[in-house]
Amino acid sequence: MQPLEEDLQIRWLKLRIKLKERFGIKPDMNGILMLIGVQELGQGAQEFSKEQKQDLMHIAICTVLMPSGYYICNGKDEEGWPHFTQTKELPAFELFEQENFLKDHILLYFQTLEFI
Repeated sequence: MQPLEEDLQIRWLKLRIKLKERFGIKPDMNGILMLIGVQELGQGAQEFSKEQKQDLMHIAICTVLMPSGYYICNGKDEEGWPHFTQTKELPAFELFEQENFLKDHILLYFQTLEFI
């Protein structure tokens, strides 16, 4: 493992541990994306349908990639759900690289919120 990648994995593990301390579970990538989606929706914890859960993960991905210019938020619909437009192509990564790319952006999101 390269030093930069190792640092990313250590920071990712620390985030997961901090989330476990806060919520009682150590979420995986999907769980963390769900947390971000619920946070960004701003309607509190509730029961979501399978489709709504997919939408929440989409909200999370768009939100964490916005600072790098991949998406912009177009505002919210009448039910309060945010909508996004992709502004540039995402890098063509292998699955492992894609996961690290997303982890890096998720960590930046939590740093911006001063959670980590």
